[in-house]
Amino acid sequence: MTAAASHTLYLCRHGDTAYSPIRRLAGRTDLDLTEVGEATARLLGVRLARLAFDRVWTSPLLRARRTAELAGFGARAVIDERLAEMNFGRYEGQMVVDIRVERPGWAYLKDGAPDGESPDDLAARCDAFLADLRGLTGTSVLFAHSVILRVLTARYLGLPPGNGRNLVLAPGSISVLGYDAIDDAPAIVAWNDRGHLPG
Repeated sequence: MTAAASHTLYLCRHGDTAYSPIRRLAGRTDLDLTEVGEATARLLGVRLARLAFDRVWTSPLLRARRTAELAGFGARAVIDERLAEMNFGRYEGQMVVDIRVERPGWAYLKDGAPDGESPDDLAARCDAFLADLRGLTGTSVLFAHSVILRVLTARYLGLPPGNGRNLVLAPGSISVLGYDAIDDAPAIVAWNDRGHLPG
């Protein structure tokens, strides 16, 4: 997908849920934030408060909407179904380590999920969302999830969706996508920044 040189995109992964620290696949399970996740979302808001955003989007899932709300953007956030997390199908709610007992080497952005989404399915959602950004100027912020934001970044850079596997994205992090005028190319300006969080 082609990035617009005059548009900057901030990506915010939601705060912690009960599934976050144990690598359980949340996917479409509509979890709320933990107390730690709520604190993270508030600190995210403090970090973002010094910036002016022209547009705010959020996933429809509670953990992302709640993060946007606690960060101070709830009233402005537009829900976009395309920003929902990957549908893990039969693997929903399972631990990655347990899935790999049955399927050694399995990875969702390599192999997809049975009765759920494939990397190409995610790419189609991301491509459609990015197509809607064409021609926009200014700065936008998205509140969403690890897998979908990593695929969105890969597609923003013109890479296959599976390249999202090479991008780590922690809860409560901020990443920035923009444009490198010198190289005339879409670029990652900042990635997985958690400088606003303790520790």
